[in-house]
This record gives sequence, structure tokens and C-alpha cells, in this order.
Amino acid sequence: MIRRRFPWWRALALVVLVLLAAVFATGWYLLAGSRARLDGGLRVAGLSAPVKIARDANGSVTIDARSRADATFALGFVHAQERWFEMDLMRRVAAGELAELVGPAALDTDLDIRRHRLRAVAEAAYAAMTPEQKQVLDRYRDGVNAGLADLREKPWEYFLLGGTPKPWRSEDCLLVIGAMYLDLNGHGRNTRELDIARMRAALPAPLVDFLLSPDPNWEAPLTGTLSRPPVLPGAGVFDLRAQPAPATPVASVAAALAPALEERHPGSNNFAVAGQLTDTGAAMLANDMHLGLRVPDIWFRARLRYPDAKAPGGTRDAVGVTLPGTPALVVGSNGQIAWGFTNSYGDWLDWVRVTRDPADPSRYKVPGGWATIEHHAERVHVKGAPDRVLEVQDTRWGPILAKDTDGTPLALAWIAQDPHAYNLGLMQLERAPSVAAALDLAPTLGMPPQNLLVADREGHIGWTLAGNAIPVRPFGSEPQQPADWSQAGTGWQGWAPPSQYPRVADPSGGRLWTANNRTVDGPALDLLGNGGHDLGARAQQIRDDLRMHSVFTPGNLLDIQLDDRAVFLTPWQRLLQDTLAGTSDPVLEALRERTATWRNRAAPDSVDYRLVRAFRTEVHRLALAPFVATVKARYPDFGWPSGTGNAEAAVWSLLRDQPAWLLDPHYRNWNALLQDAARRVATELGGQPGGLAARTWGEVNPADIHHALSPALPHFLARFLDMPDTPLPGDANMPRVAAPGFGASERLAVSPGHEARGILEMPGGQSDNPLSPYYGAGHAEWVDGRPTPLLPGPARWTLTLSPGTP
Repeated sequence: MIRRRFPWWRALALVVLVLLAAVFATGWYLLAGSRARLDGGLRVAGLSAPVKIARDANGSVTIDARSRADATFALGFVHAQERWFEMDLMRRVAAGELAELVGPAALDTDLDIRRHRLRAVAEAAYAAMTPEQKQVLDRYRDGVNAGLADLREKPWEYFLLGGTPKPWRSEDCLLVIGAMYLDLNGHGRNTRELDIARMRAALPAPLVDFLLSPDPNWEAPLTGTLSRPPVLPGAGVFDLRAQPAPATPVASVAAALAPALEERHPGSNNFAVAGQLTDTGAAMLANDMHLGLRVPDIWFRARLRYPDAKAPGGTRDAVGVTLPGTPALVVGSNGQIAWGFTNSYGDWLDWVRVTRDPADPSRYKVPGGWATIEHHAERVHVKGAPDRVLEVQDTRWGPILAKDTDGTPLALAWIAQDPHAYNLGLMQLERAPSVAAALDLAPTLGMPPQNLLVADREGHIGWTLAGNAIPVRPFGSEPQQPADWSQAGTGWQGWAPPSQYPRVADPSGGRLWTANNRTVDGPALDLLGNGGHDLGARAQQIRDDLRMHSVFTPGNLLDIQLDDRAVFLTPWQRLLQDTLAGTSDPVLEALRERTATWRNRAAPDSVDYRLVRAFRTEVHRLALAPFVATVKARYPDFGWPSGTGNAEAAVWSLLRDQPAWLLDPHYRNWNALLQDAARRVATELGGQPGGLAARTWGEVNPADIHHALSPALPHFLARFLDMPDTPLPGDANMPRVAAPGFGASERLAVSPGHEARGILEMPGGQSDNPLSPYYGAGHAEWVDGRPTPLLPGPARWTLTLSPGTP
């Protein structure tokens, strides 16, 4: 009998398959081991009574506790089990400790942020708290660490990174607030005011004032008057025809304008209607916070129920979104009030000129004499590389981070560098009984200053600024330019008292709105300042949408949140058609035909929207290029100041008045510039596969929502982690804000006391574990704008935490 030998290659293939199966099984085991515990019972140290944690089909968590302290512990437990990695990233980003986990790729980011020494700030803020305030953070900390300890395996991301989670500390909650300061205050760089200073050093003041003018045509303040129209500077002020041509490359000019033209700034919409405009008599509120989007979402859906004698029925029932890393319900409704936030874009950072002592450079001038510069050696740990030691030079106003246009050192005064600006007062909103009570709380909240909008079940609505760190500046100061604070009576004069905070309550029209725009004028605006207000077109469209209804339901508010009508670009569509009228050029004729029918929407399949938008961008580039080039010739790192309305008012004034002295000498007249802008659009987009007909808005506006680690993984694994790259409707300058990886991090619409009719949409899901049933849950509804209930549905899983020894 002849035996057949088993082919070697089959044996090798079998071994490879076995090894792959083993690797897959091991990976699955480890991944499954870091899933949250969903049901059953567990004893944990730190509780005073049992707590029930229920999850519905979307992973929305309901916590039933016998005290807020136990609910705080349980919320920390759940946050750690579902979001530990994201919490860790937020504290590390704020502290400048990311490179310790991910390696040299994060070193530059750490060095940039470490200059603010936010961990030291958080530690000082925690040390200054009352025992009662510390206890809240300590209970949350204990819950977080209990939740982490209960996972069978460490969170799966740490296997990929080769790291080990470090226990949560109480002050880490304050670092998470610090991360929000960074996100909402331009990462603490204040490049906007540096760039304004460079413009003023390189260009005549009237020209800079003109270029940075707000646009009254698009403003929608809550109170006060519109800004005055921009004043066109005469030829005697600045004449491009008499200027030497700057030797600045076109690509460099385009790069300098790009941040302003991209219009991606953390923001939000919120709006409210009074009870006389609803079918229940209770007021109603909507809020969608625009941030960078990720998997999972930054927010975590939760409902907290615990005894409260001042609550309806004796039980506090608060629902909305929490921020993992803190125990607060950030936005939501408590049965008596509903509240929401938008970034205020007030002026919370100032540059201070530091005059060193010529005889002793270690000293600098201060009111009344000289002070010594403090030196801090910040050690940055880097995974797989030697530590880096960063020397921080600190003044009483803040760290020295930059130089003025004349070379003078500049220190950055930023409210986030003061321990006073951190607390968990936000938690008090979940027990506020009325609009008036919530507005009174607003000036005590230790958080980035925000527009707070509140609606209550009695039908009242109100607005004010939330945040306890609004600096008071001397009368007549110019905070958008570096200033000398070495004289008595200069610089910040402490913090504004609550009596100075502007507020609007129960306006006659029964409607309120904010969208990162200027909200006030006069002394109130002098107090808040301008840190880069939004142009206002988004706020104006929301205001006008609100005026179109006389009775509102939550669905009506969601419709406004999803409004993708291109009101802002409609004048640009008309201008493009006028520019191309009568053209015989086939290239331009194709562009004219594609934009002649105006659908007036930023829809994914819209070609006309994309082409008109590209035309506006190109006109802005060409019209502003000579001024940008002039500044960049002296200051190569200049970039157009963010939040200045993208010079919309100035550009339209130029196109309307057509001043020859402010026209790029390359063009014979302003119409030639418009023709060139149109030709560039037609040539660039028409030359791509499929021509102009294939250039839809959705082609450049996909969701692009990723897990933090997916860019470092092979494509097939990244697709497993990321959300589908669906083309999205919406854009800047309209209520439905959408850009790749950016947009509404939640959509809330609710009437307090009627939460069962409320709506809460959220992208990216609740859990960060791909094997969780809640990974990406609710994301498809957010994409489609389909309403999902605010209140959690029937419980699918229930976990009971009981006091005792684990």
C-alpha cells in the first residue's frame, strides 16, 4: 500500500490558519473582556444604598439612586466602563501628557499645551474647593475607578498602544473642563489677536478696520442695534497701484486665508420659544452643539433619578447628555427647566507686553516696580523616547508665549489659567426650578463662558452668560491688541460681578436664539468683548425660521435644526449668474448652466450649491490676496484672523463700489476679477473626472467620523471602527452645520415637564467597544435627522450596584 504524503504547503496553510484563528480568538477574548457589565448585581465599596443602572435599546442609561451622591458614583462607574479611553485622552490632552501614552507623534501638542500648566491649575482649583465640593469629585472618582477595576480586561485601546490605564484622580475632572477651555478658546493660542496686531503693523488702520468690519446685513443680536456698514478707505489711505508687488507665493497667500474660509470653529445653536407659542403652555428649547465629531460621541446620554424634596413629586428626574470625565448633566431637562449652551466667543484671552529690566532680564516691569519671572521645568514623558524638559517662563499675567510685532515678549492672560475658573457649579442646574433661578446661577459656574438659554414649564425663557470668569477691563482699553499692563489701572481689574452680566428674560416676541454671533451691544459688549463672533447668518436664519411659526412642537424645533437652505449663498448665486451673463466661453457657459437653477440647499446631490460656494471662496481669495501678501511679506506666519466674518462685509463693499485703488493690479477691473474667479472654479472642478456635473456637495462633505485610533490601523480594521462615510447635508452659515468630522454633536428639543415628547439625537453611539450593542447606536438616525426620543425606552439590561466589599 502506497501512502500519500500530505503536501507541505497544505500543512503550512493549516498552521497559518490555526495561528490566525488563535490570534483572532485572543483578540476577540480581550475585546470582549473590556465590554461594560450590563446586567446582574455587583457589590462595590463607596455606596450608601443600592443603585439601579438600566440601559435601553440605544444604550441610554437610567440611574435610579437614593441620593445624588450615589448617582454620582454610579455615573462614574458607567462612564469608566463605556468611555475610559476617551476620558483618559481628555485629561491627558489638557495636561499635556498625551505623548506618554501614544509616543513622539503627540510631543509637539504636549509641548504646546504644557506651557499653560493646566494640571497645576486643576490641582490648585481642587485644593481651593470646600469639603462638600471635593466630596462630589471624590465620589465620582471612586465610581470611575470601581468601573475600571470591574472590567475583566483593560480597555481594548491599551492593548494596541501597549499602555496601562492610570487611576482617575479627583482633579482629573477639572482637567476635562480644561480640555473644553482648550477646544472652545482656540487651544489657548490666541493667534487671532496676534494676526490682528500684524495687520495693524503692516496696513493703515482705516484699511484694517474696513477689512475686519462685521456685516450688518447678516447680524441678528438679541438686543441692541446692528453694526454700522464698513467704511471704504480712500485712495489716499492705501493704493495698491502704488505698492510694490509683494514677493509672496500664491500658495502661501491661499494657505493664510484657508482657516478663515473653511469656517470650522467650535460653536453651536440654541433657541427657545415661550409658553404662549406652544400647545402645552410650557416653554420649549432646542440645542445642538457643534464640535469635532468622533466615535464614540463626546457626550453620553443619561437620565438621573433620585429623591429631592424640591422636585415635582419629590423625585428629581433629569435627562440629557453628560460629559464623561465629569459628573454633571451638561445639557438637558429636569422637569422644571431645560437648558442648553452655545460658545459665546467673547474675549477671554489677552496679550500682555512684558518689559524686561535692562539691568536684570530675570525681572519684568509691573505696577509699582519689578517682579521676577518664574521658571517652571515641565517634564514631558514620551513613550519610547527620552523625556523632554520644557522651560516655562511665567509672569503674574500668564506664560510668555509669543512676541509682538516689534519683538517685545508677550505673556498670555487667559481665564483658563486661573483656578477660580473651575468648579462643578453646572450640576446645580439640574435642580434649578425656574428660568430666574437658572439665570442667577449662571455667573457662578466654573466653565468656559457660554451663552446659556433656559426654558421653564411655566412658559418663561431667558438668556445670559454662564461662566464665573469674565474679566473686567479698564474703560477705553483696546483688548484686541497687545497692551502694556505695567502701569497702575491697566490690565484686568478682577472678575465681573453677577450684577454686570447681561440677561434677556421673556422678550416680547417670545423667541430667543444664539449661534455664536454677537448678542448684545454697548456696555454689555464692552464687557464681553469680541473673541471672534460668528458672521451671524446662521443666527439670522434661525431667527427668521422661528418667526415663521406661531405654534411650536419639538418636531418644529428639530426642523429648524435640520434647515439646510442656502440663504447665505443666494446673493452669490445671483452674482455668479450676472458675471457669466452673455459669456461665449464654453467653459464659463457650462458653469453658468450648472448654477442657473438654484435649488437653495446644501444637499449631498447638489451641484449648484458646491459650484456657487466655490465661486464665493475664490472671489474672497482673489479680492483679499493683495492685503494678505502685504502682511505676509513682513510676517511670514500670518494667517487671516479667525471669526471675523471672513471679510464678507469688506468683499461685498469692494464688489459694489469697485474702488480701483483696492483692486489687485493684475486685473483691469473688478469684473475681470469675478470672471477669473469663475474661470478658476470651472477649470479646476470641471477638469476632474465626470466634469462639473459630477461635482456634488456630498463629494466633499462626507461624515468622516472616526475612532481616535483608526488612522493608525490598516484600512480594513479602521472601517470596522469608524462610522459609515455618508455624504451629509448642511454647511457653515446655515442651521444644519456639517463638515467632514464636524457638526452637531447632539440635537436636543424639549419642553420641561413634557420630556416624553422630547427629542435627542447623537452621532457615534454610546460605547467605545466595537463588540458592544451600543457601538454606533443611534448614529443612523442622527445622519437622517430622524427623531429619537429624549427619554430612554424600556430597559433591555439592568445592573444593580450594592454597597459592600467586591
